[in-house]
Amino acid sequence: MRTEKKMRSQSTKLIGLLTIMIILLLASGCVEDGNLQPESKSVALEEHQEEFVADQNEMAQANVGDTIKVHYTGTLDDGTVFDSSVGREPLEFTIGLGQMIPGFDKGVVGLNLSESKTITIPADQAYGQYRADLVHVVARDQFPTDSELEVGQRLQASQPNGQIILVTVTNVTDTDVTLDANRRLAGKNLTFEIQLVEIVSSA
Repeated sequence: MRTEKKMRSQSTKLIGLLTIMIILLLASGCVEDGNLQPESKSVALEEHQEEFVADQNEMAQANVGDTIKVHYTGTLDDGTVFDSSVGREPLEFTIGLGQMIPGFDKGVVGLNLSESKTITIPADQAYGQYRADLVHVVARDQFPTDSELEVGQRLQASQPNGQIILVTVTNVTDTDVTLDANRRLAGKNLTFEIQLVEIVSSA
């Protein structure tokens, strides 16, 4: 009887020990899994976030109404550089507000962030066609006697409506001065190499 009780007691202790060992093993397994799983998820999340940011940058495009910054270099048909932002701050403007010549405005639409492209703008989408009616010959005595006039000089002239315009001296004689009110790049096709540097704000 005592032997049976003793055996039952030992069996109960053995079962208790096994139960404790199983619980410890399970707990150990949970802790191990718990340590690894969050780290794995964290790495995956960071990679996903990096991919998401990269995808966003790749998808960022300039659209009408956006305020953007670009670097540009403008050349004439003969390759002469007439303007460039290289070496200074990029040009900032809002697409579609008429701040730029029409062809430049249209040329940047759809440009991806950091993308560069070359566009050629015909004269009618740039500074317009050259107009002979904007060339005027003025008597030399209409200018102050002490004024020194030279070809290529830029002057301000007042129109009948009071508007001030810029004119270029294109010819000087003893009796007359020829003034050209056309824009400097009127009648010229313009080529621009443009790079979208930043989308400051979206429409």
